[in-house]
Amino acid sequence: MTGATDGVTDGDGVTEPDTCVAIVPVFSALTPAEQLEVARFARPVRRARGELIVRPGEASSQLLVVHRGRAKISHVSPLGQEQLLRVLGPGDFTGESGFLTGAAPEYSVTALAPVQMCAFDHADLAALVRAYPSIAVRMLEVVTRRLDQAERMLGQVSMDVGSRLAAYLLDLPARWGAGGTATVDLPLSKKDIAALLGTTPETLSRRLAGLAEAGTVRLDGPRVHILDPGELAARAHG
Repeated sequence: MTGATDGVTDGDGVTEPDTCVAIVPVFSALTPAEQLEVARFARPVRRARGELIVRPGEASSQLLVVHRGRAKISHVSPLGQEQLLRVLGPGDFTGESGFLTGAAPEYSVTALAPVQMCAFDHADLAALVRAYPSIAVRMLEVVTRRLDQAERMLGQVSMDVGSRLAAYLLDLPARWGAGGTATVDLPLSKKDIAALLGTTPETLSRRLAGLAEAGTVRLDGPRVHILDPGELAARAHG
């Protein structure tokens, strides 16, 4: 099975892969030549915004890696309530549980924007793990970080919405400026952030406005300037 292996050549004449393989943490320990070999097994998957990529209960034998765009992993309760579990961006992947256990997913994966992914059949992935054991080690590291994050989120369930929001803002990738201020970009719509934090969009908007009125943050569309990180951390810890 052969996938796209477009790339650029470095000074040593080795082609650097311009594929999702090059940006995925589980493949980061491989050399450029090894990443190109792995990329041969990747099949491109493209989905439009709002399109289902994985359906709950549907047998899947693929590891899906985001190359460009974003997708969300969510669970819908019997009453029809959607719980957002995780957002996938470039370099993130899903389908490792099925690879390890063979179980069908209990969640759905939906494109949040036009998304390009690389799909690895589980049989091919097993062969790659045997050839490059570092893939398995990196996969374990990523899954462990996810478990740590899930435990942290569970620990925040008993907190009020303001504390959960503060913790969420502090967890986002930040660009730090002079005076200890930081800027973060909200990666999701307010509706999706509210679902992730277990609240409503209206409550989320009120809490953000409250932080702005207190001078803790300054709102600029989807961009949040954290003016007082210490106060935000204090709010995150209740």
